[in-house]
Amino acid sequence: MKPAAADVWTDTLMADISRLKKSNRILRSQQAAGQREARATIAAYADHVQALTLRNAELEAENAALREALPQLGGKVASLPLRLEGGRLEDYRQLAAHPTSAARCPSPTPPAPSSHADDLRRTIRLAGLLGVKHVVTMSGTPGSDPDAKYPSWVVNPWDGVYMDVLDYQWGVAVEFWKEIDALARENDVRVAIEMHPHNVVFSPVTLKRLVDEGGLTNVGAEMDPSHLMWQGMDVIASIKWLGPLVFHAAAKDATLCPGADIRGVLDTSFTRVPADADGKVPTGYGFWCNAWPENPAWKFVAVGLGNDVPFWTEFLRALADIDPGMAVNIEHEDAAYSQTEGRALAAKSLNSAAAAL
Repeated sequence: MKPAAADVWTDTLMADISRLKKSNRILRSQQAAGQREARATIAAYADHVQALTLRNAELEAENAALREALPQLGGKVASLPLRLEGGRLEDYRQLAAHPTSAARCPSPTPPAPSSHADDLRRTIRLAGLLGVKHVVTMSGTPGSDPDAKYPSWVVNPWDGVYMDVLDYQWGVAVEFWKEIDALARENDVRVAIEMHPHNVVFSPVTLKRLVDEGGLTNVGAEMDPSHLMWQGMDVIASIKWLGPLVFHAAAKDATLCPGADIRGVLDTSFTRVPADADGKVPTGYGFWCNAWPENPAWKFVAVGLGNDVPFWTEFLRALADIDPGMAVNIEHEDAAYSQTEGRALAAKSLNSAAAAL
């Protein structure tokens, strides 16, 4: 018969061995997860590079067409070489001397697919590797409650139940953006949120609320004035009010239409575009833009067709007061003009505006 002390020693040894085996399994599982994440990140980067490579020839052709059109319109545009050759990281660091931002727009907050948030994280890491200082995205819109299947945009919480919804949404959004802010800071990147309706951040006030409640340092605004225009805001006053929180800017114009007389600007009279329609515009995973009403309340127009040159001069002046080196990127969504025609009109208006500074 073995002594009791030996039994205790054996039991203790067996328990220690069991704990070590369990710790080893956990460690291996964590290592495997890390390897899977690394492979997924590398694959995502490879996909981005492949897509950029395939798009490169099209961009160069559009750039050449734009150059031919600009002299006829009295404008000019600086060269922006977008050439991807080879696969070395240093090649892409050289490329990064030219772009001012990377864009990632679909909703990153739940209940959107987690792939949206993963794309944003990967874009931030890639921007850090390339030396691109700004990533442009939207804030996202959580659902109304933890079990919600779809996002819920609240714009007029006069009823108490909608204030409950907003309280929940802001709790989700602030925690998510605190994480993203830390990741951006770690990668020496700033994230510029486009203040876009159907997101919790759709105005200067909501942008500042997110920054303040989250104590964010590397998250600010992408000043796309078009969405502020059709909501009835004063764009120049908004820029001045946000001040250094404006990280990045887009030149995009909008105008109110006669349809606003009976629709107002918060209009839901859109119709579905069939899934098999040619030229449908994707908005994320599995969704695409709907068709606008024939008599809309407002629409996007080429820069200079909604607001005149003096307005754009003040727009550029307000941005320069914040950061004289801030790039202003033309964003074209006027369906009446091709990409080349719309960008040429925008460049002409902006050149005229800049000349008046």
